Formats: sequence, structure tokens, C-alpha cells
Amino acid sequence: MAARGEFLEYARVFGKHSYGTPRKWLEESRKKGLDLVLEIDVQGAAQVKEKLPESVAIFILPPSREELERRLRSRGQDSDEEIARRLAKARDEIAQFGKYYDFGVVNEDVERAGREAQAIVTALRCTSPRRRVRVEKLLASFGGKD
Repeated sequence: MAARGEFLEYARVFGKHSYGTPRKWLEESRKKGLDLVLEIDVQGAAQVKEKLPESVAIFILPPSREELERRLRSRGQDSDEEIARRLAKARDEIAQFGKYYDFGVVNEDVERAGREAQAIVTALRCTSPRRRVRVEKLLASFGGKD
């Protein structure tokens, strides 16, 4: 699929796993008038921003380096070396915040972080460009001059 250009974004992460978002998901969402929400890493966000500069990116951040390390260790899936590598990568990714991301949500409390992300999406749906068609229909219902 990557060779055929069928991904909106794709990456190989930590040299082990390949991830990607099929371009058809974006096309299907647009046809249905839906928002497409992607859970992607910084590599993916950079690719999406390059292809779709109008896209909106929300960076979900850990509250601290220490808490991120605690969360990684509590999973019990990675060696000390892997955790060190992930923490170094996290630092590099967080440094990219201003380059690719429009908003930042600190995931200190998962419910609050979820509400903040929802609030961002709701606010975006109410922006002038997204409401223009609806406002034009409303204005037309009044009749008279534009």
C-alpha cells in the first residue's frame, strides 16, 4: 500500500512495527461529512500536516517525564533499555510540539484530557469556515439582499 501511495501517513516505529492510515479513510469521512480523528505519532502528524496543512493536530502530552516513565514501566512490556530509548524519543517528539501541533492536552487525568480534546473539536466545528454554508443558508432564509 505504501508503494502505491495508498496511505495518508505511515511510519516504521522503533524499528519494529509499521503503522499507517489508509487514504481511503479520509476520502470516506469527507464524503459522509464526518471528522476523521487519527491516533498517530509525530512522524505521522508531520506527514499529515505536509499533505493537509488545514488539518488540526492535538498533541497528547504526559504530565511529566517521571510520570511517563512510571506508565511505561507499569505496562511491564519493555526492558530498561527500551524504556530509556522511548523516553529519549519522547523528549525529541515533545520538542516538535510547536512545529506540527495546534493544541496540547496534558493527560494528567484521562477524563479531563478527553473533555479537553472534545472541547477543541467542538470549537473547531464552530469556526467560520466550517459554519459558512450553514450561515449562508440562514441568511438566505431572511430573503432580500446578501
